[in-house]
Amino acid sequence: MFQRENKPADDMIFGIRAVIEAIQAGKEIDKVLIKKGLISDLFKELFDLIRIHNVPFQYVPIEKINRISRKNHQGVLAFVSPVALQRIEDIIPTLYEDGKTPFVLVLDQVTDVRNFGAIVRSAECAGVDAIVIPDKGSARINADAVKTSAGALHIVPVCRTRSLKESITFLKDSGLKLVAATEKATSVYTKTDLLGPIAIIMGSEDIGIDPRLLALADEQVKIPILGKIESLNVSVAAGLLAYEVVRQRGLVAEV
Repeated sequence: MFQRENKPADDMIFGIRAVIEAIQAGKEIDKVLIKKGLISDLFKELFDLIRIHNVPFQYVPIEKINRISRKNHQGVLAFVSPVALQRIEDIIPTLYEDGKTPFVLVLDQVTDVRNFGAIVRSAECAGVDAIVIPDKGSARINADAVKTSAGALHIVPVCRTRSLKESITFLKDSGLKLVAATEKATSVYTKTDLLGPIAIIMGSEDIGIDPRLLALADEQVKIPILGKIESLNVSVAAGLLAYEVVRQRGLVAEV
C-alpha cells in the first residue's frame, strides 16, 4: 500500500480545470504532474497553457499522483510555489543601474529541499543578489524549503530557467565571472580572485556540475577535504564560497 505524503492543502491544486484556472490567474506554479497517457480536449487546453507560460511539468505513473493524494485529481496535480519567481535577465541590468556589483549563485541539480533552503539562508546572509535554478532537476520550492531558509526565500530573488546553459551564458555576456565549485579543480577557493561581478556555480554532492556548464566556467575551484569523506554537504560548501566572496570584498566587520 502506498503511503500518502503529508503536505499542506494550499501547496497543491488538483484537477485539470482547477490547474487551468490557477495558471490563468497568474499563480506561481512550481511543477505540474501529469498522468502518462492522459488525453482529452480539456487536457489539451491545459497543456497549451503550460507551454505558453513555460510551466515545468512531468509525466508520471498514476501511482505517483495517488501516493500524494487520493482526491479527484483527474490525473493532474500542480504544486504551487509560495514565492514569486523572477528572471535573471531582469535582475542583472537593474543591479548595474543601481551601482551594485552582481553576486549570483547558480544551483545545478540540487534536488534536496532542505539543502536548497539552507543554501538560500546562507546566500541571503552573505548578500547574494539572486539564485538561479533550472525548472527541471531542482528542489521544489515549498513550505519545507521556506522554513529551512528561515524566510530567506521571501527575500532573495529566485530565478527559474528552462536552460541553465543559456542563463549562464547570459551572465557571462553581462560581465560576470563564472566560478564553478568542483573537487576536480586544482585551485583552492581561498586562493582564487572572487572580486568583481561574479556567479558561483554549485552542483549536487553525488552528480556535481554538468560538464557542459563546467566548460563555460572561467575558473574552477575546490574546497580542501582533509578527512576521509569525499565531499561536503552542498549547503555547507555554498556557504563557505559565499562568505569567501564577502571576505575578499572587504565586507567583514572589524572586531
